[in-house]
Amino acid sequence: MSITLNSGFKMPAIGLGVWRMEKDEIRDLILGSIKIGYRHFDCAADYQNEAEVGEALAEAVRTGLVKREELFITTKLWNSDHGHVIEACKDSLKKLQLDYLDLYLIHFPVATKHTGVGTTASALDDEGVLEIDTTITLETTWRAMEELVSMGLVRSIGISNYDIFLTRDCLAYSKVKPAVNQIETHPYFQRDSLVKFCQKHGICVTAHTPLGGAVANTEWFGSVSCLEDPVLKGLAEKYKRTVAQVVLRWGIQRNTVVIPKSSKVKRLEENFQVFDFSLADEDMALIKSIDQGQRTNQPAKFWGINLFA
Repeated sequence: MSITLNSGFKMPAIGLGVWRMEKDEIRDLILGSIKIGYRHFDCAADYQNEAEVGEALAEAVRTGLVKREELFITTKLWNSDHGHVIEACKDSLKKLQLDYLDLYLIHFPVATKHTGVGTTASALDDEGVLEIDTTITLETTWRAMEELVSMGLVRSIGISNYDIFLTRDCLAYSKVKPAVNQIETHPYFQRDSLVKFCQKHGICVTAHTPLGGAVANTEWFGSVSCLEDPVLKGLAEKYKRTVAQVVLRWGIQRNTVVIPKSSKVKRLEENFQVFDFSLADEDMALIKSIDQGQRTNQPAKFWGINLFA
């Protein structure tokens, strides 16, 4: 199952996110997931594991496990490289061992102090607050993203963590429209207005943290996991599925792309088994009723400033 982007290319409706994936686990997880059926992999320069992902993908293609044209590879421009878009993209391509990217995203709508292409340090000032570069506009960054398309380095370009206002602005100044807006969205943080705005204007929404981050985000950010919600547990019993499968199916039925992450093969298999059932309208409505407006991924913990305030 896939969604056709406004660029004309097809994006698989489920992918594997590689954030917080340990480098020594990546080869087996990537190869294992391809055997399961995954073709969509969501990467980022900031995850500091593009080289390891690239090795695994190259091995998969070299051994005939999959063809390059069957894969959909996303990576992202880090905040400190807004003034160095082309160099940063080429650096990611080299690490991923690819000739082109299927999708390249602006990771966050903020330019920060440049720390060197290939590095993703977040420069902080003496008070521990993110050093934001106020000389680079998002429009300037987008113009460079469009150039990547002209150069053939990237098939589709998009944005990430943009709200309605910034998305509207991007639509206004773009010559190549953003194909995707990747945002945090899950049953406890549904963001219906943003999702509907994007979809109305032909922008596909990719749900990062589609399961609410589960234990990892509880440990990092002190957030509450939706996977423990009694409503979702009840639906899992009704459909004889795991709670995660119900949540991912909900995301797909909202016409969003979901990119769950797991380092357990059993979970990888379960997460992919969401195409042989569907949630009834009343159950979609029931899930809508449990929205808490709760962001679980909050980089302010590291940056000393809440960019979403």
